[in-house]
Amino acid sequence: MDSIRSGQQAPLGTTVVLLHGWPVTEDHWRFLIPALETAGLDPLPLTLPGLGVPAEPGQELSKAALADWVLAQARERGVERFALVGHDWGGTVAALLAARSPQAVTALVVEEEILPGVDVQVPEPGASTYPDWHGAFNRAEGLAEALVPGREDAFYGAFLRQSAGPAGLHPEALAGYVAAYAAPGVLPAAAGHYRTRAQDLLDVAALPAGAVAAPTLAVGGRYGFGSAVGAGLRRLAVRLGELTLETSGHYPAEQDPEACADAVVSIVCEANAPR
Repeated sequence: MDSIRSGQQAPLGTTVVLLHGWPVTEDHWRFLIPALETAGLDPLPLTLPGLGVPAEPGQELSKAALADWVLAQARERGVERFALVGHDWGGTVAALLAARSPQAVTALVVEEEILPGVDVQVPEPGASTYPDWHGAFNRAEGLAEALVPGREDAFYGAFLRQSAGPAGLHPEALAGYVAAYAAPGVLPAAAGHYRTRAQDLLDVAALPAGAVAAPTLAVGGRYGFGSAVGAGLRRLAVRLGELTLETSGHYPAEQDPEACADAVVSIVCEANAPR
């Protein structure tokens, strides 16, 4: 994907919607946003309800409902077509949106996410370094609400440190993430993302093979999901590229920002280049 270096360009102002996951914030995109702007693209970071910010009362947190929410947010801003980059839960939302609204999505990047119900093997070393204790904990009704307040660093901080692998996260970024999720009203909705699992499984299972027609890039970290990101998308994506970043854990856009940004810019520009 060398479209930038070979001289191809997307039309100026091409929108790239950015959806981060749990338990980070828009700061996850602090390196990618300038790279997109340098390439003449228009980044639009959106924070899914509950992922570092409170959710509105009654907000539906199934990933299909959030895909509809993202589409509505884009349209409110006058954006009808856009590229999508999704990390973690944002990756599931992005994939569902790309599959269900193909007319809107020009390119899809899924960073460090395996869609609910997709059975793929996470290779080593990620299989040993990526934590698996947080999902069941968050799904247990009321458990996080009872045990996490006042112990946010012991919960979010522990997950962030472990899931980042040997390279770690910048200390200021990590502290900012813990603080964001400690804010009033965030915890119930953040845990709520995990409590829609039954519906998420049904929605993902309902997607037909080849449902994502847009050019797609799977980005994994060697100490995170690695090549399992791509393996999990092969049934859905008609045109799939795969990238594993060797020093990254669960946060390639932060931990290997130049290589990640180059790959994202290239697929977006290639997909949106004038024909």
